[in-house]
Amino acid sequence: MEVKRDILWRVYLCFIGMVVFAFLVIGKALYIQQAEGAYWRSKSDSLHTRIINLDADRGTIYSEDGSMLSTSIPYFNIYIDFGAEGLRDKNGKRFREHLDSLSYSLAGLFQDKSADGYKKLLQAGYRKKDRYFLLKKNIDFEQYKQLREFPLVRLGRNKSGFIAEVKSRRLNPFGMLANRTIGLARENAQNVGLERTYDSLLKGETGKRLVRFIAGGVAVPVEGYEVEPENGKDLITTLNVNIQDIAQQALLKMMIENEAVNGTCIVMEVATGKIKAIANLGKRGEGEYWEDLNYAIRASEPGSTFKLATMLAVLEDGKANLGSQVNLENGVWQVNRRTVYDSERHKRTNVSLQQAFELSSNVGMAKMVMQHYSGNPEKFIGHLKRLRLHEVSGIDLVGETQPIIKTPKSKTWSATSLPWMSFGYEVLVSPLQTLMLYNAVANNGKMMRPYLVQEVQQDGRTIWNREPEVMVESICKETTLKQLKTSLEGVVLNGTAKSLSTPYYSIAGKTGTALVANGSRGYADHIYQSSFAGYFPADNPRYSCIVVIKNKPFAAKYYGGTVAGPVFREIADKLFALEAQQLPVQTVSLPKPDSSKFRYAGANEKMKTVMQTLSLPYKDSAAQTDWAVLEADENYRSVVKALDAKNSGQMPDLKGMGLRDALFLLEERKLKVQVKGKGKVISQSLAPGSMIQPKQTITIELN
Repeated sequence: MEVKRDILWRVYLCFIGMVVFAFLVIGKALYIQQAEGAYWRSKSDSLHTRIINLDADRGTIYSEDGSMLSTSIPYFNIYIDFGAEGLRDKNGKRFREHLDSLSYSLAGLFQDKSADGYKKLLQAGYRKKDRYFLLKKNIDFEQYKQLREFPLVRLGRNKSGFIAEVKSRRLNPFGMLANRTIGLARENAQNVGLERTYDSLLKGETGKRLVRFIAGGVAVPVEGYEVEPENGKDLITTLNVNIQDIAQQALLKMMIENEAVNGTCIVMEVATGKIKAIANLGKRGEGEYWEDLNYAIRASEPGSTFKLATMLAVLEDGKANLGSQVNLENGVWQVNRRTVYDSERHKRTNVSLQQAFELSSNVGMAKMVMQHYSGNPEKFIGHLKRLRLHEVSGIDLVGETQPIIKTPKSKTWSATSLPWMSFGYEVLVSPLQTLMLYNAVANNGKMMRPYLVQEVQQDGRTIWNREPEVMVESICKETTLKQLKTSLEGVVLNGTAKSLSTPYYSIAGKTGTALVANGSRGYADHIYQSSFAGYFPADNPRYSCIVVIKNKPFAAKYYGGTVAGPVFREIADKLFALEAQQLPVQTVSLPKPDSSKFRYAGANEKMKTVMQTLSLPYKDSAAQTDWAVLEADENYRSVVKALDAKNSGQMPDLKGMGLRDALFLLEERKLKVQVKGKGKVISQSLAPGSMIQPKQTITIELN
């Protein structure tokens, strides 16, 4: 029995020992995992090396005058390797000596914690020997430059443990200005605009680097094993910042006023096809507009601006001339059991073809086409194809939608397709394609391919340059072209765009008002698309322009001449004023002006200089004020009057001003201001005289 008890006791002691040992092993494992895990993982990670890709700096997109439209800016994530040997010298003497001053500096720079808060944060990371301690994310370059001079950090990475992870973010300095056209370079979504079209040039060539990984995945470069990336190339666009701002502000003003759904505006240089401005605005939220889609290259039913193509076909084939008579049937005509209505009710019957065009008569166009092409619709459609209306423009933007020009072979062709096509229905073309036709008329029949990028540069050297490209040498005979120009000028002088006429320069163009469908609801909501396409000055065209605005349901104002036309006129007025020295000057007898319209604002001395240079008499009532307006009084005299500096409706001319004076005027107008450089203002992102909104952002550059 005694022996048996002794054996049992020994077994019991052995079991107890094993249990204690097991707990010791588990405890040690937990201690290593929790307390020393980061340290031992770093030892393991340090044995791992890998070749990683080095992203190149993405190229910059510039306007024609060198303004940055899209560029990459660096930002930094700051980590600390608390296992670095430099921080573990003599029980952390270096870390302790710099802790207070470093904490104080960090608190002063970032201002999100007190110095004591940063001190506790750094001590916690040090105690854990954290080799991947995230101190700060997304700091900018200015903050990073200051951080590098802080205590401990300035000793270098080996002694301080500080590691900077460099990233880049795409920035559009001008905000919404041509945002959709310039595009967005995004990490987790598809690029758009020029960023997408020219991505292969902008992104450059990826480099290679051999790295050793420390804890948490932080990669430490291995010196001597690196292939540098080749930075992306820069694009010089045809866009003009001033023209773009003028177009966008004019479009935005009308869209806000009419609570429109979306709209686009394109300005093209007649002789070359260069796109000088392209604005696209869509409504989102409560009255807010943004460049959400590129409406300029999306096909839709154009409405009456398409009648220019109909006129070209009829005149080119010799079926009629501008004096040919057509019965408008009081604006209502039935064809193949379907009724054609003129959009503006009238009681006209026999008129000339030119008058029918000036009145924008659907009946007139439909009757001409049915009379001359009903037996051979392919002949009419052949003209549309020669005008390239059946194919995309080929502009250097991804996402252009395919136009649709029906033929008798189309599944949806019907007995009324031909007459409805004559006034811009049952066809789909983009605003840009319509503008190409009007630009060709302005350019003496020569159709140019529109384009946005004119030059590619690398390190400041031009490596590719684009020349203007002729798509169609002549869209029609010279006699036809002359009649088309007369018709377009007549619309502004006598027709649906008469309100756009100005005594200072001539305009040629055509209004358009199209009823558009609203999904499954069809045409029940009375949604109209207003448009105006044309060029100016009509006698020596420099720019062509199209404005297309989709209105809200049951809008009170929806005709092309009252919605899109005023936008065109505002753009034309401001461009004519900007380039007055380059454009032919007309000598005119001015009628008595309406003082509410004849009013121009600007710097006082500049206003007087203009009047004196032109030898025009004026009365100076502005005294010593810096700002003035030029207007006409009841006796036909020009008067320079003082302008209230707090006038918030228009953008003042800031050029030559010091920063303090410029900020005073801008802050009075409740604008957000971005400043570049020092000295006096040499350029501004919002054009002088443009209409402005509170909280709008303006960038001013000083030399």
